[in-house]
Amino acid sequence: MTDVSFALVLNLHQPAWNLEDLLEHSEWEAKEILWALDRIPRSLWEFEDVGRVHLSLSGTLLETLASPEFQQQAYGIVDCGSLLWHVQNTRIIQVLGTAYYHPVLPLIPRADWDEQIGRWQGIGRHLFGRTSFPGFWPPEMGFCMELIPTLKRWGYRYVLVDSEHVEAITPMPWHELRYRPHTARHGGEEIIVVVRDRELSNAQEAGMDPGWFIHEVCERTKYCEFPPLVTTCTDGENGGWFRNTSAKGNFWGVFYQPLLDRVRANHSEGIRPVFIDQYLDTYGAHGEVTVGPGAWNTGWHHGRGFVQWMGSQAQQDAMIRLDEISHAVHAARRDIGAIATEDGERWRLVEEAHWRVLRAETSCNFFWGEAWVPRCNDDLEQASRLLARIIHGRLLRR
Repeated sequence: MTDVSFALVLNLHQPAWNLEDLLEHSEWEAKEILWALDRIPRSLWEFEDVGRVHLSLSGTLLETLASPEFQQQAYGIVDCGSLLWHVQNTRIIQVLGTAYYHPVLPLIPRADWDEQIGRWQGIGRHLFGRTSFPGFWPPEMGFCMELIPTLKRWGYRYVLVDSEHVEAITPMPWHELRYRPHTARHGGEEIIVVVRDRELSNAQEAGMDPGWFIHEVCERTKYCEFPPLVTTCTDGENGGWFRNTSAKGNFWGVFYQPLLDRVRANHSEGIRPVFIDQYLDTYGAHGEVTVGPGAWNTGWHHGRGFVQWMGSQAQQDAMIRLDEISHAVHAARRDIGAIATEDGERWRLVEEAHWRVLRAETSCNFFWGEAWVPRCNDDLEQASRLLARIIHGRLLRR
């Protein structure tokens, strides 16, 4: 076995207005989430030589943290402005691009892919002071091959995918399929796919110690005749393992910091945290794969077929309505553009309708069975009313 590169990826997401609502109605839960976010850079400060973490932060979470009103609301719990500043420390943190409202991209209308991805890049460039983000985190790891041309158009070098859905086109053994980046092609475009190890990620989510992790990684990669890249991906602020306020009971104090101590002392069996870009610059990608449509596993489902988000009739009906209203919004935008109107009010109405559709697409509206589906329907109803005002105004002018 050669030395092992370890890529740690954490997804951070809160739906629009969720933290504000929690601070008002469930203050302790809100504090746990905010402390879990603030703990990430603080846990890495003394390990700038060896600590490496990839973070995906949804647009709605960034919008909340950057809001002066929320910063004032959270004052005394977490300094949100300082948190955003500390996340910019490129020695220890690499920020991944994602989609603004955290939708399961393969399930929403393709016409909205550019809007979700582009709006995130807008806030990401503004808050993090950079023009490009090499890696893409598909929300819920929801991926399909048709996304590749869109991701390439937005400048992404690689995308993270779940090991459950990756199939080799170039013949290769199991350990190479999982522990080496590959190329996937669709529509005349290609992108590098970085494969998440599902079982190790499950352990990361549930709780593990560095000794077990080192042993498990060594066993899984012992037949690799190439420099392996082991990638684990989980949420970074959900569950007691990440929210626990005691250093003796959370991910950072029990697992990651002790692992970094071992890395420093050369007692990690050659395992060393890296940024994915750093690995790709050195070793590149090898072989071609295809990735089946699917998401990561949740507490209830394996991710195939997007059952978590599409399992009930109410979820499916909301998705159908979402597609219809999104189509109507895009038609209205084209119509306004076609007649070259200078009517700013109609533009304002159609843009407001569009962001409500985009917000309706958030994965949380479908993740909790039917509990949050009404939130999707409420935004779609508001979008429909705005479209009706546009149509009514046009008829009056005629």
